[in-house]
Amino acid sequence: MNRLPVILPVPAPPPPAHRAEPVLDLAVPVFNEEADLEPSVRRLHAHLRETFPYPFRITVADNASTDATPLIAARLAAELPEVEWIRLAEKGRGRALRAAWSASSAPVVGYLDVDLSTGLTALLPLVAPLLSGHSDLAIGTRLAPGARVVRGPKREAVSRCYNVLLRCTLSVGFSDAQCGFKAVRRDAAARLLPLVRDTGWFFDTELLVIAERAGLRIHEVPVDWVDDPDSRVDLLPTALADLRGIARVGLALARGALPSGRPSRSHAVPVTVMALAHLLLYAALRPAAAAQAVNALSLMACWVLAQPVLGRPPLPAPPALPALAARLAVTAGSLALLRHAAPGAGLRAELAVLAAAHLSLALPVAVARSARGGRRCRTGSAAS
Repeated sequence: MNRLPVILPVPAPPPPAHRAEPVLDLAVPVFNEEADLEPSVRRLHAHLRETFPYPFRITVADNASTDATPLIAARLAAELPEVEWIRLAEKGRGRALRAAWSASSAPVVGYLDVDLSTGLTALLPLVAPLLSGHSDLAIGTRLAPGARVVRGPKREAVSRCYNVLLRCTLSVGFSDAQCGFKAVRRDAAARLLPLVRDTGWFFDTELLVIAERAGLRIHEVPVDWVDDPDSRVDLLPTALADLRGIARVGLALARGALPSGRPSRSHAVPVTVMALAHLLLYAALRPAAAAQAVNALSLMACWVLAQPVLGRPPLPAPPALPALAARLAVTAGSLALLRHAAPGAGLRAELAVLAAAHLSLALPVAVARSARGGRRCRTGSAAS
């Protein structure tokens, strides 16, 4: 007689023993991390026990893993009293962090990547300004003086370009949006999380942009960081998702849909959103027509759509035409130079030179504004 196979359910974590409520709750978001999860959590747990002077909790946030990750997380939670775990049915780092932080009662919540690329010696300096009340959020930065970073040139270039893009488009003051090493006061998180829409990798950037615009203080800690060669991040889809996120947040800021504790650069943001929309529309239309024709058509369409947000008539008025002509000339010239230098270049190269063309137009404006406004404090509001 054939017997049906028995499928054992993932064991639920046992109720924690009575102990002091944690002051810090660190989330570790994971997806299919059966190789790194146990050694990383044990290393983090040992470091906190030896160096952190307050009660703490480590929350493993498993978002839809299909390997042995949930079994390992359950075993760690059963063995280590300061470790808990939650399981989500859907993927997404932002979704995992939202769930872990929303369920926590600790005064300070944070997260770090499971590969522990960031040196753990920076953990106490990250949390201390939040516990003292000096700052509302704290982030590790790989791009500030004092940081020591080991990673390949490709990831270094992508990271720096992304953060330059944020400064030129959304006028941010923080230096490193995507370092997987952040903490936030729970009262600030309660204000920010309902406003953050992204559930993936852009979650960090959106959280920081909204926090800075609301006047919250962001403390930066230079970190030692070593690249994980087994990183699961797919650069191209992540980059496109980030571009869509920047466009969405920029448009929301321009329309006043997000709270702001400082003046919004209402004209700069929609023009930047237009540039990002141009890249996305160009990528969609390029297979159907020649590069120069698609560039002119997509740029004109995005420019017309940007005018109402700028408070102008739907069609570009004569005063706006020189700016449109200049943008068209620079983007068309960039494509022509690319075609001359590399006749076989593909869509990725075309998008890269178009993005560089838009940045070349935005950088002088950003530099001029910075010179007029003086050096801005990176912590959002005035330092105490």
